[in-house]
Amino acid sequence: MTDVLLAVGTRKGLFLARRPAGRRGAGGWEFDGPHFNAQAVYSVAIDTRPATGPRLLAGGDSAHWGPSVFRSDDLGRSWSEPERPAVRFPEDTGESLERVWQLQPAGPEQPEVVYAGTEPGALFRSADGGRSFDLVRPLWDHPTRASWQPGGGGLGLHTVLVDPRDPRSVTVAVSTGGAYRTADGGESWEPCNRGVQAAFLPEAQRYPEHGQCVHKIARDAADPDRLYLQNHWGVYRSDDGGTSWTSVGDALPSDFGFPVVAHPRRGGVAYVFPLNADSDRVPADHRCRVHRTEDAGRSWEPLDAGLPEEAHYGPVLRDAMWADDADPAGLYFGNRNGEVYASADEGESWQQLARHLPDVLCVRAAAIG
Repeated sequence: MTDVLLAVGTRKGLFLARRPAGRRGAGGWEFDGPHFNAQAVYSVAIDTRPATGPRLLAGGDSAHWGPSVFRSDDLGRSWSEPERPAVRFPEDTGESLERVWQLQPAGPEQPEVVYAGTEPGALFRSADGGRSFDLVRPLWDHPTRASWQPGGGGLGLHTVLVDPRDPRSVTVAVSTGGAYRTADGGESWEPCNRGVQAAFLPEAQRYPEHGQCVHKIARDAADPDRLYLQNHWGVYRSDDGGTSWTSVGDALPSDFGFPVVAHPRRGGVAYVFPLNADSDRVPADHRCRVHRTEDAGRSWEPLDAGLPEEAHYGPVLRDAMWADDADPAGLYFGNRNGEVYASADEGESWQQLARHLPDVLCVRAAAIG
């Protein structure tokens, strides 16, 4: 067994927890925080690529100083912040950074490359481990951008998936703009939304080329061309890298929700957390349940052993559910009630790790040696 690091970004700071190797159960976790007290932390990355040890990146959002990206190379004991903003829009765009929605390390072939997804909806790329970022102009200047509209949470780029076979192949998702992909390192982009419904549009216009309110996308562990997508309404699967999508949410109690997580090693295995509706954003049927598929969405089973049995009202946001890379894989989610739950057996059973935290915005976890 290895140590596991858990990062929980909340409306009022970042909390870190560590489970030393060999420990089990909720009591095996050692929590500290909050880091960045009173800052909303919408994005966290645990970058395990550096040879010197894991690097933490956190997207803080101070009501006074504004958004910033912080780095730690000592598991959160100290943090560094650049003298000038790491992520900022060029003056000619006429925009300013409102929030860093996503921090995503690239693959091992690009050990210093980190992507940032932002609000307004844009992609930034760092070539120095997250110290500084440059705007990916071809996506910013994409001809469809004029039709992108802010959703309920704003116009945010929240998903960045680097193809493990080719670091130049990247898929992103924007709410509300849809999914886009590049095969040439960001020089050109194409929308990849065929088959995904935009339920908020008139019936005759519900399958546009772009403009869908994609909530999250995850990549299958065994087949890189297989993707899972949680839409504003609808859960979908693609078997061709996003060229086309098929609905796989009919067996769920609701196909509205925010997160989707793929198992880190088992093909065909993914997890969602259904909510009642866009107008009733509480757990489906008021039950705190994760749903798992083991056949790429053909069927789903509820996982609730150890989760609250009484009526529950804590929704899980798009980045507030995650799987670590331990064996067996650990699963984690936090909700807007300030509760954090963990499973050490791939979702079969759950334990509460924390309660009474601020509103949980994002969760990340990784085995760290």
